[in-house]
Amino acid sequence: MRVIVIGDAMLDTYLWGKVERLSPEAPVPIVSVTKRENRLGGAANVSRNLQALGATPVLFSVVGEDDNGKEFLSLLEKRELARNGIFVDPSRNTTVKNRIISGGKQIVRVDEESTSIISVEMEKILVNAILKELDENPVDVIVFVDYDKGVVTPSLFNAINKVALERKIPTAVDPKKRNFRNYRDVTLFKPNFKEFVEGTGLQIAKDDLEALKACADKFKKEQNLKLIFITLSELGVFISNGVKEQYYPVVIRDIADVSGAGDTVISVASLAMAAGLPPKMMALMSNLAGGLVCEKLGVVPVDAEQLRKEMKSKKF
Repeated sequence: MRVIVIGDAMLDTYLWGKVERLSPEAPVPIVSVTKRENRLGGAANVSRNLQALGATPVLFSVVGEDDNGKEFLSLLEKRELARNGIFVDPSRNTTVKNRIISGGKQIVRVDEESTSIISVEMEKILVNAILKELDENPVDVIVFVDYDKGVVTPSLFNAINKVALERKIPTAVDPKKRNFRNYRDVTLFKPNFKEFVEGTGLQIAKDDLEALKACADKFKKEQNLKLIFITLSELGVFISNGVKEQYYPVVIRDIADVSGAGDTVISVASLAMAAGLPPKMMALMSNLAGGLVCEKLGVVPVDAEQLRKEMKSKKF
């Protein structure tokens, strides 16, 4: 499958080290760094997951004219991911999440980012580039990855979604609060529980499935969504196509790090949807894949062979 990924791409930087004493300057640990590593994050991690599952992702995003932006482009090349959809904006910083890890645990995260909406000029450049890709190559699904850093603007989404509807290309959205209600007429809408309650402004307990079903169904109709898929972290996942609502508990795993799990879930769900798999299979497979990446430290793509073996062993 060929997949267009549109959204906030970022660089994930890891400082691995040892803590052996506290600082005399403040009650904080001193980390002696032993290794530094850069990985692709955000929408780029979605691309990595899609690639790991055998698809061909084409990423469209914006980075800054800085060393982090150069490192991001270098990593794309290293991972054999297309970089022609990445545009450099000198007025913005490349988004970076710096994580310091010791003893297998994250001690602190330091973010560098631009959260303002991209300029009208950059928006036009992105839209034209995406439309060109749609004209020149077949596309099986379009995935919008909104980390609230300003790349997925309402105008950009509306322009691309309009073409997707005309050409009957399925769309998937991983939303954040700022644009939550702007996402209308999409095939798959995948917020996590926190994003859902923040985006709708509703007060629901995570374990109140009846209230969740009612609210999800109402929102689905208001926004004209074909599928709404809400991840509930330790409680599992909820999916509704408006006819049948299904809840699936989480598969118990040894959790090391939850970062990047949402990227894996939207990647697997998007491909499963585009392949025509039923909602139940899509939810089970995505749920399982999200759990698998949580067993590994740091943001990593899902292992397709491991996912295949687990699916067989669970007899889904």
